[in-house]
Amino acid sequence: MTDPAQLPPHLRRIAQVFVDESMADSPLARRVRKRLAASTHAQVPWTVVPAGTDRVLFDQGDAQALYLKDYKGKFLRFCPGTRAYHCCAYRIIHIGENCPMACSYCILQAYFQDRVLKIWANQDDLFTQLADAFGADRTTRFRVGTGEFTDSLALEHLTGYSRDLVSFLNDHENVVLELKSKVVDLSWMDAAKRTDRVLPAWSLNAPFINEHEEFHVSTLTQRLKAARICAQAGFRVCLHFDPIIHFPGWREGYARTIDMIFDYLTPSQIAYMSLGSFRCMPQLTPIIADNFPQATYIYNEFVPGLDGKARLLRPLRLEQFAFMVNRLRGHGMNRQLYFCMESSEVWQQVLGYTPKDLGGLANHLMTRAFGAQRGKEPA
Repeated sequence: MTDPAQLPPHLRRIAQVFVDESMADSPLARRVRKRLAASTHAQVPWTVVPAGTDRVLFDQGDAQALYLKDYKGKFLRFCPGTRAYHCCAYRIIHIGENCPMACSYCILQAYFQDRVLKIWANQDDLFTQLADAFGADRTTRFRVGTGEFTDSLALEHLTGYSRDLVSFLNDHENVVLELKSKVVDLSWMDAAKRTDRVLPAWSLNAPFINEHEEFHVSTLTQRLKAARICAQAGFRVCLHFDPIIHFPGWREGYARTIDMIFDYLTPSQIAYMSLGSFRCMPQLTPIIADNFPQATYIYNEFVPGLDGKARLLRPLRLEQFAFMVNRLRGHGMNRQLYFCMESSEVWQQVLGYTPKDLGGLANHLMTRAFGAQRGKEPA
C-alpha cells in the first residue's frame, strides 16, 4: 500500500474543508477530495455549505480552512492601483482570496481577517467570462495574472487551478498569463502549448526578510532554481522586489539577492522585474504589530502618500532604488526594470526616464510580455 503523501509545508495547517452545496460534485471539489484523500490530511473533515449562506465561520487557533465557493462576481478585473502613481495596469483573473503563507508585510491581512482560504470552484463560469472577454477581438492583447488577492500557486498542489487556466488559455494567443508566487509548484508547466504565453514569476527579497518576515514560503534559492528550470524550458520569467524594506543591513541583503539572481538566470530570460517600496494602508500597521511583533520596519520614517498609504520618506526610497538599480544594471538589466506605484519624478531621478518615454508603462510591459509582436491593447 502506498504511504500517504505529505502536503507542502504551507498547506499543512488546513484542518477543515467547506464546499458550497452547488459545488459539492464539481470537478474542482472532486479533485481536492481525491488529493487530500491520498495525503496525510485524509481525515480533514468536509462540511457542505447550504445555498444562501453568506460566509462560513472557522476559528481553530493557527489552523486554516479551505472553502470551495460558488462565486457570483466578476472573474476579470482591473488592477486596483491608484491614478496618483504609475500602475502596471495588468488585468486580474480573480480565482480566490487569502493566502496560506504568512508574510508580515502582506496587505491581505487587512482585506481578509480570517483563516479561510477561498477558491472559486465554479470554473465553468470563470472560463465563460474569460472566453467572452478574450475572444471578442483576437487582436486585442491582455496581460493578466492571478496573484493579486491570493498567491498564484499556493493551492496548486490541491486544486490544479493554474494548470486548468494554462490549458484554457492555450486557445487564446492574445493573452499572456503571469503566475506570481512565493512557493514552488511547476505542475502546470506541461499544460502550456506555448512557452511565450505564460510568465512564471516569483517575489524576491533580501535574505534577512525572507528568513524573518516570510513564513511557510519557499527559500530564495528554491525560487531561483524553479525560475531556472522554467527558463531552460523556454519560458521567460518575471521577478518582483516588492516590498523593498528598509532595515539595518539592507544594502548587503539586497546586493546578495541581486547577485544570486544571475547565478541562475541571464537578463534575456527575464521579461520584466518590478521594484516597489513597502507601503501600507493606515489600518495595516497595527495588524502587523499585533500579528508580527518582531517586525520593527513599520516604525521607520513614513509619510502619507497621494493614495493615502504610508510611504517611506522619498530620500530613503530613492537611496534604496538607486542602489538596487545600479546593482541590477551592473548585471545587464535595463528596460526590464520598472517601479510599482511611483511618480514620474522618482522614475526620472533613478532610471533617467519616465513611463512616458516608454510609450506608457502599460504599453511597455505589454510589449515586454508579448515580445516583438504587436496588437491593440484593451480600452
